[in-house]
Amino acid sequence: MKKIRIFAALLLSQLAIISCKKDEKKPTETAITATNDSVKTPKATEEKIDYKNFNIYSVTVISSGQKDALSDIFISVSDIYTDPQPIQKEALSNQKNVSPEQLQYIELDSKHRSKILNGLHLTENDSLYLYNYQFNKLEKLPLNKLKAVAYLDFYSMEGEEVDGTSYMVGFQIEAHKEPDIRNKYENAVAYFGNKNPFIENKMKPVQWKKASADISKKYFTSSKLTPGDTYQAKYEDLTYYLQDYLQDEMVQERKLVVVNDRNEKTFEKTITTAGGDGAEFTPLNGISNDESNTSQWTGYLFKGKPPVIFGFVAQSFGCPSITFLDKNQKDFTINCDNRH
Repeated sequence: MKKIRIFAALLLSQLAIISCKKDEKKPTETAITATNDSVKTPKATEEKIDYKNFNIYSVTVISSGQKDALSDIFISVSDIYTDPQPIQKEALSNQKNVSPEQLQYIELDSKHRSKILNGLHLTENDSLYLYNYQFNKLEKLPLNKLKAVAYLDFYSMEGEEVDGTSYMVGFQIEAHKEPDIRNKYENAVAYFGNKNPFIENKMKPVQWKKASADISKKYFTSSKLTPGDTYQAKYEDLTYYLQDYLQDEMVQERKLVVVNDRNEKTFEKTITTAGGDGAEFTPLNGISNDESNTSQWTGYLFKGKPPVIFGFVAQSFGCPSITFLDKNQKDFTINCDNRH
């Protein structure tokens, strides 16, 4: 009888251990499932970016003040930072005895560097995030490693007296480079802050091709202008349709319609050069230019934001903007310091 009790006790003990082991496996299985789900939906784990007072910038390639044959690369922040005295006064004193080359480029002192940082709500611990969407190259450059600089704007006349408002102020990225350095920054956008806002490897040049006449009737309403050619392109599960509208055989307006994979119209926009003095429509990729020259780009560019499209208009005055394929999202202007 005693042996039976001992055997029963041992049996119950083993069953309890087995039961505990089974219970321990349950949360492990749940954890594996959660990991798999997070891989399938990376947007759920994306770093959140504060888009309030969010500013992006173009990259400026300018003739070096010291060596005219070479180029400097910098980012002007003068569209946002508008202090009337952005440069130390002594740098602009006695201009009659200073060479034009010396006036072309000025490195700011620590006081005026601090003024820029404060004006942009930045600190020395922040970084420059520079993303070339054509080559899918993201650079993170510590702000404390970049020179705060000022370059005389393109429209200042030699021999004229200049003041602080005659300069583009910002941060220098590179100096004394060969002119072909421009290719590296042609399709790039910049941001200053403490988090990277860019999504990598999700931007593509739009590949347009001519669409059939029935597309125009199906997706576009009548207009006072004469309908011209219709084009279409694809990006993931979206189809883009673009309609030309003519006056005197010249394109006066373009309308963009975006359709999802359920054939639902999700976005539409009228693209025009009206109101932009000297603005022109850019050539359409694959239609008006070859594959090596791309104007329109689309895809996911900003974390937590819908896909974008841009590159339809070349501005003479003013700066280009990035359109989100969502009617509830405002365009982002690319600050470019395009003064005349």
